[in-house]
Amino acid sequence: MLKHTLQWRSMFTGIIEKTAKVIGVADGPKFRRLTLALRADDVKNGESISINGVCLTAAEIDTPGEIGFDVIQETLEKTNLALLQPGDDVNLERSLRVGDRIDGHFVQGHVDGTAPLLRQMSDEREWRLAIESPLHLRKYIVPKGSIAIDGISLTIARVDETLFEVALIPTTLNLTTIGSRPIGWPFNLECDILSKQVVHYMEQIAKPESA
Repeated sequence: MLKHTLQWRSMFTGIIEKTAKVIGVADGPKFRRLTLALRADDVKNGESISINGVCLTAAEIDTPGEIGFDVIQETLEKTNLALLQPGDDVNLERSLRVGDRIDGHFVQGHVDGTAPLLRQMSDEREWRLAIESPLHLRKYIVPKGSIAIDGISLTIARVDETLFEVALIPTTLNLTTIGSRPIGWPFNLECDILSKQVVHYMEQIAKPESA
């Protein structure tokens, strides 16, 4: 009789719960410790939390009102976490639990790349951001598709050859950091997992069979 073992990975929805302030940045052996001003509540060591869309593990919660996270070099090189300094705010989301409502879309906390903010546009109707579309991710960025930007689940409003736009509602502007980022800020991008799976499958079946 075959036995199957289920392996669960942390998942998120891109619905930011709160922002927190960075109060400490310290380099350790082969990692950087980020300390956030954050009440532990029921957070335990080893629990996964999305910080600016990056799945990190709570490494130290011994000091009341503070939680430390260790970030390895690869993550620092591929995300905007390396830019964080004391006083900066970050977007936070706890991992999904069985039975939770999914109001955004499935987000893994695995950043696909960063892309700079090109311009901000606002009028009496809406607020939009234009973000550069990285060449290696353009095949996943489609009109009305989902994307996580610094951990925020957003719908792609417009796609051009080299950029895409997202429209922001007041709630998103009020509850996240996205509206306060300066031009040039490298947003963490995670493309929709369904788009990535479909594109990967289609690319695989389109490959010529080996002789």
